[in-house]
Amino acid sequence: MNINSERLARIFTEMCTIDSPSGEEERFARFLKNLVMQEFPEAIIAEDDSRTATGSNSNNLVIHFPGDLPGEPIFFNCHLDTVEPGRGIQVLRNDTRFTSAGDTILGGDDKAGIAILLEAVRAIKEARLPHLSFDLVFTTCEEIGLRGAKALDISLLRAKEGYALDSTGVDLLIIGAPAANHFHFTVTGAAAHAGLHPERGINAIQLAARCLADLRLGRLDEESTANIGRITGGKATNIIPESAVVEGEVRSHSSEKLAAYSQQIKDTVQAVIDNWQPELGAQLASGVRPRLDFHISQEYPAMHLARNAPVLQRVDKAAARLQREIRYERAGGGSDANIFNGKGLQTAIIGIGMDHVHSTEESIDLRDMTRTTELIVSILTA
Repeated sequence: MNINSERLARIFTEMCTIDSPSGEEERFARFLKNLVMQEFPEAIIAEDDSRTATGSNSNNLVIHFPGDLPGEPIFFNCHLDTVEPGRGIQVLRNDTRFTSAGDTILGGDDKAGIAILLEAVRAIKEARLPHLSFDLVFTTCEEIGLRGAKALDISLLRAKEGYALDSTGVDLLIIGAPAANHFHFTVTGAAAHAGLHPERGINAIQLAARCLADLRLGRLDEESTANIGRITGGKATNIIPESAVVEGEVRSHSSEKLAAYSQQIKDTVQAVIDNWQPELGAQLASGVRPRLDFHISQEYPAMHLARNAPVLQRVDKAAARLQREIRYERAGGGSDANIFNGKGLQTAIIGIGMDHVHSTEESIDLRDMTRTTELIVSILTA
């Protein structure tokens, strides 16, 4: 199989240097559209109107490639955006391993996936290999709530099943990922001058802290986790804070557990507020007591693929041609694949070898990228 690893390295490096933090993907999207138009004139580029919903300066892209093998089209998905710090990236190469200069992320999440797909298409075209029809789906704002996937106009896709290239590991398929609920609550107390009249205040931050002290966080069981990620409140050190806002999440592979743990958090917080009693010597006006405003919303649904699903059988066949063993695992994080599965598009996640993502220690090995490219080609030509 003629995979040009150095060409893969060049396009990967070039793409990493194009800034595309979440919400600012337009320049990178334009680069991809120009490349496709120049190299693959047979492809049809479509885009939706998702920017109005996501807040990005770019829409999602869907690129159709015609095929000459019988069978339903399939799709491959990557996201265009990166986390911060992701501006002015300088890519360093040490033999086959890529890192950043250390002040930024590398951007392999998810530009390594896009580079792999482009090299796969190039290799197929050069070798004139018969292949399935396929769609490339590039989404925006994945890193800030899967916004692009949520807003994607799926009528633009011909394919009904496919793969997201967005995970660590190699020769790895993620076939299960948890659902997540986001919650935020506001504790409202009473403001007062902290030095002159502290007896007239109810410290919302202190009360929120009492709520958090009673919560179970971290790993709740083998399928579930909970976390508090953000707390804001207060205006100045000489003012007793009137309000505090707490944001967190619950994840679980079980919808029943997800609902139960989410309700448990709400009930625990509510109990602290309900059982509040004024401090000795308090000088509060009649009827003044803390209030709670609590909201829970679904961040994304769970994904669970049956081991005999056609989308996995296709990978089995492709891997057998390469004489490889594929590992099938469940993950603890969410991705565009969760949203696609929720929309009725069966989607497995392919590991591409990236490591230490979302940090300045991020890296990826060209050998893993090449190996994954071979798998993509085999999937398309099996």
